[in-house]
Amino acid sequence: MQNDQDLDEASLAALVTHFYAQVRQDALLGPLFNAAIADWQEHLRKLAAFWSSVILTTGRYKGQPLPAHLRHQAQITPDMFARWLALWEESAAQCLPPQHAAAVVAKAQRIASSLRMVLFPTLPPRVGDPTPVSASARL
Repeated sequence: MQNDQDLDEASLAALVTHFYAQVRQDALLGPLFNAAIADWQEHLRKLAAFWSSVILTTGRYKGQPLPAHLRHQAQITPDMFARWLALWEESAAQCLPPQHAAAVVAKAQRIASSLRMVLFPTLPPRVGDPTPVSASARL
């Protein structure tokens, strides 16, 4: 774990790399991700840019996460979100100081909640999910 430093690009990139190494080996998530991602180096760069934009507000990420998830909607299950978040929380705790880990976990929970509402609109909200927002605000 790092010392009590400011969260930076290098820390987020290390977290993303550590996390996706766990995802690739996970019995539930690995098969989906390994089949969906052709170029892991490019995917890791893209996800590091995403988290840089989300957490550090750098504006580096230029992609669209919702269409990427919708392409795999038939293979994604609600249980996968819970597993993704559990691995993200474990990775954040291992890679970041506690206050930074808490920030990236909270942001991931909000993002997952929004994606879950789009991918599984008929499921009731999960306990602890943020208050639902309108569809236009989620996208």
